[in-house]
Amino acid sequence: MPTPAEERPPTERDWHTDELPPTPQRDFLIPATRWVEAPAELRSLGADLGIDLVAFKRRIRRYLLWRAGPAVRADARYMAIDARDARRRFVFRLFPDGSGEGAGPDGQVHTRFRTWKEALRDDDT
Repeated sequence: MPTPAEERPPTERDWHTDELPPTPQRDFLIPATRWVEAPAELRSLGADLGIDLVAFKRRIRRYLLWRAGPAVRADARYMAIDARDARRRFVFRLFPDGSGEGAGPDGQVHTRFRTWKEALRDDDT
């Protein structure tokens, strides 16, 4: 049984954008504070929710997906950052009742996390 993401030990080294792995890591997590090129907006992604840890989740094509907060029904926020242009950022907010909202690169406001991620995957701009 894999260790829950929030219980994995943080990596002890710094990572550059091109080193961030394509798939989730099962043995450790990569905090935003260990990403050398992390924008300040990412580092403080969960501050207003009382969440200190922002962790890398995976790549969705060219987007780097980060999460502040738990994956289950709770206050959480995701940020997808374009690895080619870190100024392109998209945020999806999850609420404790299971609802959510976030603008995608397709110009649409998504209320389902799945469709938001699909918009990231399908972005070819």
